Amino acid sequence: MIDPQRIQLLNQKQFVGSARFLVYWMQASQRVRQNDALAYAVELANSLNMPLLVYFGLSAAFNEASVRHYRFLAEGLLEVQQALKERSIRMVIHQAGVVEGLKKLIPFAAGVVVDRGYTRTDRQWRKEVAEILPVSLIQVESNVVVPIESVSDKEEYSAATLRRKIEPMIDYFAQPVELKEVKHSSLSVEVPFPSANLSDLPALFNILGVKDRGGKALQLRGGEGEAQKKLSFFLSEHLDGYATKRNDPSLQWSSGLSPYLHFGQISPVDIYHQVRSYDLEDVPVFLEELIVRRELAMNYVYFNSLYDQYEGLPSWALKTLAHHEMDRRPYRYTYAQLEAAQTHDPYWNAAQKEMVEFGTMHNYLRMYWGKKILEWSASPKEAYVTALSLNNRYQMDGRDPNGYAGVAWCFGKHDRPWAERVIFGNVRYMNDKGLERKFNIQAYVNRIEAQLKS
Repeated sequence: MIDPQRIQLLNQKQFVGSARFLVYWMQASQRVRQNDALAYAVELANSLNMPLLVYFGLSAAFNEASVRHYRFLAEGLLEVQQALKERSIRMVIHQAGVVEGLKKLIPFAAGVVVDRGYTRTDRQWRKEVAEILPVSLIQVESNVVVPIESVSDKEEYSAATLRRKIEPMIDYFAQPVELKEVKHSSLSVEVPFPSANLSDLPALFNILGVKDRGGKALQLRGGEGEAQKKLSFFLSEHLDGYATKRNDPSLQWSSGLSPYLHFGQISPVDIYHQVRSYDLEDVPVFLEELIVRRELAMNYVYFNSLYDQYEGLPSWALKTLAHHEMDRRPYRYTYAQLEAAQTHDPYWNAAQKEMVEFGTMHNYLRMYWGKKILEWSASPKEAYVTALSLNNRYQMDGRDPNGYAGVAWCFGKHDRPWAERVIFGNVRYMNDKGLERKFNIQAYVNRIEAQLKS
């Protein structure tokens, strides 16, 4: 049974009992396991006594995403498609637009169930479909532990303000979901377009017009199975020690789950239950990152309409950065120089190369990376635009609420004013001396350089 607070009617239309099938529009939750939206859709299809068709729409050249992102996405979808087939559920993938494919299914659909996304594009897709769809559209929230509007009705100032609200609600909402068997197979259901061939990725990328930037990031393979393997390895090898070692770039002590959470290939509720089974002092620290910090980012993107713009930063940050905008910059780099990791700072260059070639960057270094872009750009706004563009273009979890919040944090979001200094004003400052004092940062540089040569 899905909690009612996860369910939202997006229009006031009715189901059509004489239609061919019910549609689950899978977009944000690209998995079978612990998927509230899929579980709800199966139960609804069974109650309507009809087959369930799962639909996914591919958008061409999506917001700076490149071949590496589409490959990771396609690997996951291929796995989901096969898992659904084993459950007698057909999954079709439209390769010429998200909404366009749904329009073609409208004449045959009894109604549509969709998972929830938070970015502007995600919400616009759902809004457009809600308006054109002549049947019911129901949204089921499945990518957060606690439904976003159950926690707060406003943009939260910081992790501290959200934490007080969300922590008492976690156990109630973190409920395992049982996926029932469908009563009617949809494997022989006909649809008015051919499903994309996920086994021929070069041809698919050509159709979509996807660009190939940076490295292939082949060390990251998409899919539910890979996500579960990554989680199992983290639990057995790196959960113990996570609290003290996670921020050290010279160590590889992070979970590596961010790309899988971004594509919805693993549920935070699933992660929560597996982590909670360990009796370690590191568990609360990890759950703080998984739930409080991650869902603070969701809150930011949902309630701040300028979440991807410089003007969306806190007023105090905008004021202090504007006051110091004319301060002399000892170094100034262009977008092209930054993209190519051509700066005087070997630590920053290594972090940038890691992101460009491998699609990841250590979280602590991502904060340092963003702070330096602010320090080396002609203006704070130019720095913000540069940091967000590079993050979205090369991070495997780019274009994610965590990415938007992470970049904004470098400019003062979810932080407090600090002692005033040149260029940064009251925004928190970071420097290379801090890296050298806290970590064996040269070991990190050496590791990245060795990986680049291998």
